Amino acid sequence: MIADNTPVIIGVGQYSERPQDEGYEALSYMDLGGRALAAAIADGGASGDLAGSIDTLAAIRQFEMSRPGAERPFGGADNVPRAYAKRVGANPRRAILSTTGGQTNQQMLGEFAAEIAAGESQCAAIVGSEAISTVLALSAKGIKPDWSEEVGGSIEDRGFGLDGLLEPGLMAHGAAGAIPLYALCENRRRANLGLSLEQYRVKIGELFAPFSRVAAANPHSAAPVERSLEELATVTDRNRIVAEPYTRMTVARDQVNQAAAIIVASAKLARELGVPEDKWVHIHAVSAATELDLTQRPDLSRSPASIASLEAALGRAGKGMSDMSYFDFYSCFAIPVFNAIDHFGIAIDDPRGLTLTGGLPFFGGAGNNYSAHAMCEAVDRVRRDRGSYALVGANGGWMSKYSTGVYSTTPADWSANDRFAKLPKADDGVARCEGAFDSAVVETYTINHGKNGSAAIFVGRNEVGVRVCGNADLSHEPTRALFEGGEPFEGRLAVTQDERGRNIGRVA
Repeated sequence: MIADNTPVIIGVGQYSERPQDEGYEALSYMDLGGRALAAAIADGGASGDLAGSIDTLAAIRQFEMSRPGAERPFGGADNVPRAYAKRVGANPRRAILSTTGGQTNQQMLGEFAAEIAAGESQCAAIVGSEAISTVLALSAKGIKPDWSEEVGGSIEDRGFGLDGLLEPGLMAHGAAGAIPLYALCENRRRANLGLSLEQYRVKIGELFAPFSRVAAANPHSAAPVERSLEELATVTDRNRIVAEPYTRMTVARDQVNQAAAIIVASAKLARELGVPEDKWVHIHAVSAATELDLTQRPDLSRSPASIASLEAALGRAGKGMSDMSYFDFYSCFAIPVFNAIDHFGIAIDDPRGLTLTGGLPFFGGAGNNYSAHAMCEAVDRVRRDRGSYALVGANGGWMSKYSTGVYSTTPADWSANDRFAKLPKADDGVARCEGAFDSAVVETYTINHGKNGSAAIFVGRNEVGVRVCGNADLSHEPTRALFEGGEPFEGRLAVTQDERGRNIGRVA
């Protein structure tokens, strides 16, 4: 017998639409999320009132709500979790709005599973959705629907959760978004491997071509087109460089209309609701870890916290990577995938595959909620392949936060309630300089290509070994040649400050 307080996933649901599809409805993100939750309720196959049994409902924060001062173009609900709930007739005791980060959905699943094991909850749902593609499509036509809703009711707003994500020094020099920040990490890995830009783009193409093949077969994909290694790695007008070394096709696609929902309940309630046991999927472990700020990391190409999360989940599950039949490594960019497979010795062409959805550049990066889609796919795989194990790695920020989950139809013993772990943050960060400095040795860089031109951003060490950052002066010919040549690593720059207080480096 499976103990009454064992948490089990009993329902998962996904919903999506694309502007080019027949029957496109231009749904709000609340409506998309409501349909995903309805699909998860239907998926459970309960004979009882599953919707009415949800005592906790968490909404994953939309991108348009993920930073202070951001505006919702068409408005939205005053209480997003309860907006989802009302669409399925649920009235949860707790309504939660998550923090920002792609790890939040899986981390919250671990949190809710632990609460169920402790008898503090009986049934929890996690719902997330994005309608960025619809917002852009309607705005381009001058259409502005009113998505505002007054739902009311209590809500636990956990805040933005941006600690460790916004570094003033990097932001001041143009590294304010995911693309240039990940590119800094990616180029450091390239330097470690001794590869040219062209060679490294081939490596990214080798990694992501199989992802696109999976996405092409996924009905929820935002871009269901298979791409070859050559298409992904070759720079063209259509596949331009967005930030070295990334071409446009190899970065996360956030223009999506996608939603996913997951319902977890106690085994006791699942029985009472008449959920068939062949629907139950057991949570063998969930772990969560937080990384040092990017400029504090000893090795800019790695995230030890992500590895610690992966190892902790496998350890609590009593399994190794060789026991996993299915993987979904978070793939907003190549480097989070490389970070994991480099450490565990998993080949790019591992026959198990590295994605269940098709990955963020092809399936789509559904804001903070992408990994909920991966979790839905993992549940589907292990239900069909009974006794197998699936691992999902969920990433937030710039490899800043990571949560790992291990799933199977094989029962998991939660009697000790030690299968959810939040790991301590490392305290061995590199010292940083916030003021002026005279020189720097380049550790990594990127050239960020935006609407206002190109900017070269570098991170390195000053004359006393303290971590610094700045802009390379591309108007200075020797400096431009060094950076555009793709090999500025270990190059020494003389640094001055401009009138805006930015650090400007030239070849010394």
